[in-house]
Amino acid sequence: MSSGSTITGSPRLQSAARQSAKVLMHPQLAQPGSGVQRSAKAKSAMSAVFKPARKGRTVVLQRKKGTSWVSVAKRRQNGRGIAEFTAPYKVKGKVAVYRASAVRYRDQAQVTSRGVKTSRWGRADFTDEFAKSTLSDNWTDRLQGYQPESSRQCSKADPRARRVVNGAARISVLDDPSRGRDCSYEGTNYDWRLNGHIGTQFAKSFRYGYAAARMKFQPRRGQHASFWMQPETVEAVEGSADKTGAEVDIIEWFGGDHPSGGLTSFIYHYPDNGRDGVTGDKVGGFIKQPGRFGGDWAKKYHVFSVEWTPQRYIFRIDGKETFRTSKGVSGQPQFLILSLLSSDYELPLLEGDNRLPQHMFVDWVRYWER
Repeated sequence: MSSGSTITGSPRLQSAARQSAKVLMHPQLAQPGSGVQRSAKAKSAMSAVFKPARKGRTVVLQRKKGTSWVSVAKRRQNGRGIAEFTAPYKVKGKVAVYRASAVRYRDQAQVTSRGVKTSRWGRADFTDEFAKSTLSDNWTDRLQGYQPESSRQCSKADPRARRVVNGAARISVLDDPSRGRDCSYEGTNYDWRLNGHIGTQFAKSFRYGYAAARMKFQPRRGQHASFWMQPETVEAVEGSADKTGAEVDIIEWFGGDHPSGGLTSFIYHYPDNGRDGVTGDKVGGFIKQPGRFGGDWAKKYHVFSVEWTPQRYIFRIDGKETFRTSKGVSGQPQFLILSLLSSDYELPLLEGDNRLPQHMFVDWVRYWER
C-alpha cells in the first residue's frame, strides 16, 4: 500500500489548502455484467484518500503510460475525503500503475498521490471458477436437516439443490419430490422444500484480507440468497469476536420488489453482555438506495465483497463501499458459505409454490489473505 503526495502550485495556494494523498489498492473486486467471466478479467478497485477531506472536490484517476500519465476517470471526494475507482488490472498484458490527483480549485493546490501497481494484492489465495461439471472438493453440503428453531421447519439442505451449470454454481430452492404439500405454517400448507447450502468448512478458511463472489440472484421473494462466513467452530460462544469469531453476512438478497431494497449486510457476534444465556448482537442492515451500486440483481452478475482487517469490515459491491463497521470484528479463521434458504416467515412471500424452483448463480469465489 503506497502513500505520499506531490503538491504543485503557488506558495499562496500551498499554504491555503494542503492535502495529503494516497491510493489504497484493493484486489479485483468489480465485474458487473451478463454471463460468466474469468475472474482474472475483473477490474481492480481502488480508493483515493485525501486528508483533510474536501467533500465534492474533483479527483482524477491517471494511468501510467510509458513515462507519462493519462487520465482515465473522474470522481468527487466524499465526506471522508475518499474517491472510489475501478480500472483494468492489466493494460496490453502488463500490470497497470495508477495514481490520483485532486485538481487545483480556488484556494486549493493540486495534490497528486504516488503511483500504485494493481498487483499490490498479488494472486488470490483461493479461487474457484466452477469450471468443472461438479463442485470441487473445497465445498461440502451443510446438511442440517429441518430446523424449526431456526425458522426452517419446512425446508432442509440437500445436495439435489446445488449443481454446476455452464461454468457457475447454481444454488436452488426446490420442491421436495419425496414429500407432499403438508408442511403447515401459520395455518397454511406449503410444499416441503430443498435448499442449496454449501461451505468450505475444514477445507478452505482465512483470517484477514478480502473475500469476494460474483453472483446473480433469484428473482422472487420467498427465500434469501447469501454469501457469508462463519468461524471454523460455529457454535455460538459468548466473548469477544476477536476470540470467538463472528457470522459475517457479506451479502444477502431477499428478492425483487422488497420494500427496503432487498440487499443486506450483517455481522452477528456474541459479546459477554451480562444477559442470561448466549445472546447475540446484530450489526448492519438493509443497504440504503441500492441503485447507487447497480441493479438488475436477478439478471446481471455483480461482485460482492468484504475487506476484513483486525480493526474493521468494509463491504462493497463492484468495488464501491456500501457499509463499514468496527463492531464484532472476528480474529479467528473463517470459512465461506453459499446458500439459498427458505425460512418459514418467507413462505407466503413467494406467492405460490408453483413459482419454484428459484435459483441463484455464482460465477466465481475468491479470497486474498493477509
